[in-house]
Amino acid sequence: MSETINENVKGEPAMRAENGQVMLECRGLTRVYHEGPQDVTVLDGLDLEVRAGERVAVVGSSGSGKTTLLNLLGGLDRPSGGSVRIAGQLLADLGEAQLGRFRNRQIGFVYQFHHLLAEFTARENAALPLIIRGHARRDAERRAGEILDQVGMAARGEHKPGELSGGERQRVAIARALITDPSLMLMDEPTGNLDQSTAANILALMDELASNSACAFVVVTHDTSLAAHQDRVLRLGNGRLSAG
Repeated sequence: MSETINENVKGEPAMRAENGQVMLECRGLTRVYHEGPQDVTVLDGLDLEVRAGERVAVVGSSGSGKTTLLNLLGGLDRPSGGSVRIAGQLLADLGEAQLGRFRNRQIGFVYQFHHLLAEFTARENAALPLIIRGHARRDAERRAGEILDQVGMAARGEHKPGELSGGERQRVAIARALITDPSLMLMDEPTGNLDQSTAANILALMDELASNSACAFVVVTHDTSLAAHQDRVLRLGNGRLSAG
């Protein structure tokens, strides 16, 4: 990963990590939804620790709270209780604007559906997080070209999503998530919309990225092959995590 991007963030020291350092820490994480007269507890005092360079798969039945967990880890939702700490930063200490900036710098998201903007090229889509951060478009797109090369998409940078295959679109989505050199990568069924052969290619790419990064990976999946390739498999049930 490039050192340049982090060094250019004014007022934000780079949060570099070495493998083994705790990158994600949850303590007593709880999420309760109020539905009419009833309270529905989805997460119930959940604890989780993921170290830099570690890949953790989270599996569980539909409705077990996997998406809720990812939303809390990514700062897209606030917990009812407990805490989430990423790269040493307690998310509860951040206001909404600060949290948005923190997500942009420290967290990468990859979803089952790529969520690329149809009117932009692959290079422009990958560059968006840096453009939002305030980098000059030329610098952001240059860096996007470098990241696209890492994910095997250098030759397709000027193509729009409609001109790409499903696997190619997912590679662009991964490049977009990687471009900020995140401390934490959150993946929600990243191979769930792909055929078996394409999913295997994405899995191999993820293995390569994980081996060359100090980023922590949390992957929610129903794909047993994808889960088996992670360092640990945890099962979410009854609001808690247990060894899968």
